[in-house]
Order: sequence, then structure tokens, then C-alpha cells
Amino acid sequence: MNHANVHLEVQLGRLRLANPIAVASGTFGYAREMAGLVDLARLGAILPKTITQEPRSGNPPPRTIETTGGLLNSIGLDNDGVEAFVERQLPYLASLGTAVIVSVAGKTAEQFVELAQRLDGLPGISAMELNMSCPNVSGGVDFGTNPAMCQRVVSGVRQACSLPILAKLTPNVTDVTEVARAAEAGGADALSLINTCLGMAVDWRHRRPILGNVLGGLSGPAIKPIALRIVYQVARAVKIPLMGIGGVASIDDVMEFLVTGATAVQIGTANFYNPTVGVQLVDQLPAALASLGVTSVGEIVGTLTPSK
Repeated sequence: MNHANVHLEVQLGRLRLANPIAVASGTFGYAREMAGLVDLARLGAILPKTITQEPRSGNPPPRTIETTGGLLNSIGLDNDGVEAFVERQLPYLASLGTAVIVSVAGKTAEQFVELAQRLDGLPGISAMELNMSCPNVSGGVDFGTNPAMCQRVVSGVRQACSLPILAKLTPNVTDVTEVARAAEAGGADALSLINTCLGMAVDWRHRRPILGNVLGGLSGPAIKPIALRIVYQVARAVKIPLMGIGGVASIDDVMEFLVTGATAVQIGTANFYNPTVGVQLVDQLPAALASLGVTSVGEIVGTLTPSK
């Protein structure tokens, strides 16, 4: 099959992306840092690091530690606040020629709504991702673990702004499908699955936790089986599209998420050791799709056939 005939566009509710390869919030800075290495316009979407209403200094160091097959981080949403983002970062992001999905986090449902109102209508923002499930910020995880609170946040944001909304959900729950249904009921255009898994690292010689905040979020290849499981379960529980996140580093990873039920994927930890991985995957995707005899991404989304 001629790879030129393969179409990479995907639709996530009201959000259209030129291709399904995005870079995850918190792993790509504000994109400016990567400009010398990556043709940013070729990515399907860029998610800058999460912003909050007021500036945050984040958690005490150490903030990151490598683990077997992954990375533990406890950054604590270190950022300069929404006003600094709008003034300093957004004009640059808006000039890149690709979708910019702004990740926001609030301590209360009202803060999410106020952030949405502040960002609504600003040029260069394609959608908002609601970070309701950051495991290393006190108060941040409740919205992702409680279905009623999740629905309240999504619904409030949906009423407050016209942008497409992605709800980013945590794996640190007993039944993620309940929270996913609540986000759908609240009006989310799509769901981002998954945020990091809660974990910790220990220095037994000094009998101390290694991270300054004790607990952190585990990302990277180690969590891919969990992310695939959750995408599989949620795809059967909701009708809205999904964005798969967790250990995406190769074209095989991308294709696994797509056939399992994700319409697009986000690359996280892999950006740290291979900043060009996103563009490489965009280049490799047409051949992978053609190998299955299809001419578009949508034809394979959710086509996994469970074993008898």
C-alpha cells in the first residue's frame, strides 16, 4: 500500500488533531526548550506543563528518581501561575502551528472553573486537559478518585468555557470506569488515560525515603500494562474518545494503544531521553497502519479481539 494514501488525522470529540501523537504535560516544558531539537509543528499536539491559578514552587527535592523500567517524580506542579503563562508562554505556543492543549489543575472545583474562564477565547489554545489526578500534590487527587466530584469539576468547566475538554484520570482507584462515566456525564470531550501510578523509593541504608515528598508518580514502560488495561476497560464503559498515556516509546506501543481503544496517545517519560521520539513515531505511523491494510487511524481504534 502507498503510505502517501494513509491519513493520520484523528477526532477527539470537538478536537481535531493532524495526527495522534502528542507530548504529555510535564515532560516537554513549554515546548520552547525543545525547539532546537524537534520540528514542533509535526506533532499532533503539545501539552505544556500544568498551570495553576497562583505560582507554585513545587515539592522539596529530590524530585525525581529512576526506577526499574520507569521514573518516579514528585515535582508538585511547580509553575509560575496562569497570568505568567498567558503573558510569557502562550504567544510562543500559539505560533507553533500545531494543537496546544493546556493542562490545568485546581485545589477546588471553583479554581478549575476560574482557570477555564481565564483561558477561554485566548488565541492558540485548542483544548484544555483537566489534571484532576496528580498523585504528588495534596488535594489534587480527590477529584480523580471521587466520581461525583469529577463530574462536578468537568461540568463546571464545560459551562464556563467553549474549549474542548479532556479529563485526565488517575489509575489509583478501585474502579476507574466509574470515574470515567462521571467525566463523560459532566461533558468531557475525551479522557486522558492514565496519569502516573502512586509509588515510592527507599534508601534502606539511611532508612529514609528518597523523594523529598516521600511519595511520587511512577511513569514509563513499567506502567504501560496498567495503562493498556485501563484503556481497554474504559473504552467499553464510555462513548467518548480516549487518549492513551503510559510508557509510549515505540511504534509498537502506539499501535497497541490504538487497537486497544485509544484514538491518540501522549508520550511522556520517553521525551526525557529521546526528545525527537514524537516526530519519529509520526514518521513510522503510516507504514504501521498500511501493514494492517488500513488508510486511516480510526479504522483500527478499538479493534482488539479478546481471546476466546
